[in-house]
Amino acid sequence: MSDQNSTIRKGYLRLIARTILFLLVIYIFFTKILCFQRVEGMQMFPSLKDGDLTLSYCLKQTFRPNDVIIYEVNGEKNFGRIIAVGGNEINIDGSGDVKINGISESGEIIYPSYHKGDIKYPYQIPEGSVFVLGDYRTQTKDSREFGAIKESQIKGKVLTILRRRGI
Repeated sequence: MSDQNSTIRKGYLRLIARTILFLLVIYIFFTKILCFQRVEGMQMFPSLKDGDLTLSYCLKQTFRPNDVIIYEVNGEKNFGRIIAVGGNEINIDGSGDVKINGISESGEIIYPSYHKGDIKYPYQIPEGSVFVLGDYRTQTKDSREFGAIKESQIKGKVLTILRRRGI
């Protein structure tokens, strides 16, 4: 009888150990590799709306123009679209047009981009940094105010959007 109790006890201990290991792997996967982030505000309207839930890839990677990212400035997480990377020159003039290396920005941005903050244009983006603009350009804080965002400030690249407002 004692051998049977010992076997049962070992079986439960293995089950508990495997369950703890499984939960630890899931925790690491969804906090260090992939992460969920709730959108607060309308800085990326209409692409992202207030209350949307995003799934992001959080490991270091190469960033390209048009990537939507989560970045941190002054302890606050923000969403934005990379429009230029290190080594590029950006110019925002009074007409609402954005030029990257002398070429007008392409895409479906419906809001004009006007000069904000103290940055002098044309602006040379330092290596290891990106220039980020929100899609709702008239009502957002972005690189026009903060300057270029260092890649170390980027917390993740948005992979998909889950339209679950109010979670």
